[in-house]
Amino acid sequence: MEELKKKLQEEIAALETELRIELPREILKARAHGDLSENAEYHAAKERQGYVNARLGQLHARLRDLSMIDMSKIPHDRVGLGSTVTVLDLDKDEKVKYKLVTSEDVDVAKGMISTSSPIGRGLLGKQVGDSVRITIPGGTREMEIIDLVTIHQSGS
Repeated sequence: MEELKKKLQEEIAALETELRIELPREILKARAHGDLSENAEYHAAKERQGYVNARLGQLHARLRDLSMIDMSKIPHDRVGLGSTVTVLDLDKDEKVKYKLVTSEDVDVAKGMISTSSPIGRGLLGKQVGDSVRITIPGGTREMEIIDLVTIHQSGS
């Protein structure tokens, strides 16, 4: 969680520097070229300025949301945010390990899935020994939870 907050703060700092220093310079330089109605550099800089402002708003909102996550409400014995879950995919007869993360940290190739993904939602609140049927874009999968390490146990 702290690592994600740090990543968001670094992006915010970089965008604020761009917004306050780099973009005003580009806009001034573009204005010096004269007629703004057909000045591509000016329009590109103004468009980027709008994007950076919007992205900063999103990042600040996400940081506020993360700050409001109450770790005491994340269960100690059930699947929740930050849990690493090993399931037996009963359809394929294979073990699969997932870590439930926020949407910013998703990396499916590394087994890091969002708590809002179909599999993530299906696993939330479940315990070792529970079987779940999860509807995914490719059909329905049946899984049994065989191991669970919560955020509290892993120290993440």
